[in-house]
Amino acid sequence: MAIKKLTRPKLTLSEKLIFPTILKGMAVTMTHAIKSVLGKTKAAESLKGSGTGATMQYPETKWDDQLPEYYRGVPALVTDEIGRERCVSCQLCEFICPPKAISILPGEIPSDDEWAKVEKRPQEFDIDMTRCIYCGMCEEVCPEQAIFLRQDYAVTGTSRENMVHNKERLYEIGGVREGLVNKWNEVK
Repeated sequence: MAIKKLTRPKLTLSEKLIFPTILKGMAVTMTHAIKSVLGKTKAAESLKGSGTGATMQYPETKWDDQLPEYYRGVPALVTDEIGRERCVSCQLCEFICPPKAISILPGEIPSDDEWAKVEKRPQEFDIDMTRCIYCGMCEEVCPEQAIFLRQDYAVTGTSRENMVHNKERLYEIGGVREGLVNKWNEVK
């Protein structure tokens, strides 16, 4: 096998000197400074900012109106129109979750219940929001369409315990979702 020796390209005089590079950087900075003084920055128009910079004024201004429809945010559990749980504790979302943020403890449905054919429902369903990466795999794998990623992106808490959403909190966030649910289908 032949060895091929590569030679580096020769630098020009302006590339050898650092001064032209510094001037280019200063020109970019001055361009941004002049645009911000004239109020022609992105923040002045699209971000609804003060116009003096390219920074969004976060607590007052939010991204809500600029999020695309396909944005995946906070995961939440949903119920059907009657208020029944859609989740059947299949644990597919728990197994597929890359950061292992979901934990489910299945519970049985009593045999005297009207919907005892379903066999189980979640006794505990927790999502650790400090670990969740909003990948959407839990939503895609759910056979009963019980978990959805909402467009909420600002999840805050004062402690780690507050960032672990339990079943009640997840249903509160998710609300009601209409449509066919395989779990309650009489034919299935």
